[in-house]
Amino acid sequence: MSAVILPVNGVSPTFGNNCFIAPNATIVGDVVCGDDCSFWFNAVVRGDVNSIRLGNKVNVQDGAVIHCTFEKTKAIVGNNVSIGHNAIVHGCVIEDNVLIGMGAIVMDNVKVGSNSIIAAGAVVLENTIVEAGSIYAGVPAKKVKAISQELISGEINRIADNYLKYSGWFK
Repeated sequence: MSAVILPVNGVSPTFGNNCFIAPNATIVGDVVCGDDCSFWFNAVVRGDVNSIRLGNKVNVQDGAVIHCTFEKTKAIVGNNVSIGHNAIVHGCVIEDNVLIGMGAIVMDNVKVGSNSIIAAGAVVLENTIVEAGSIYAGVPAKKVKAISQELISGEINRIADNYLKYSGWFK
């Protein structure tokens, strides 16, 4: 079994150095990712209807989906971003040093500022601006508090670093 990596309308995904792609991940179309990225089991990154851009050290965990809206929204993900298990990231901008929690949904035209956490299970509604350095939780997601330096290093950086380590186990 190997990952599904397919062109769409003549455009194929491209990958930076030192990336890991699980054997049942699906990555199609206009997807460009940086170095040290990982795409885990059953992750789906569909650059078929618009472009998807991922920075360096992005991990797309098991069952997560990244997609866009045709002719309307693109997905842009910065550096050092973790997209948790079964999360949906759809047609939005996620800046650097962000953790998208397990099962969270981030909808079209959302902008997630740097050094932020979207809590597990949160639903970030269309057009929401997530303030940099904050934690958003709930349905619909609202700011619950400013993020501490301990959470930036203890959660955001720790998880991104761990996924880089885990991907090395499969190479």
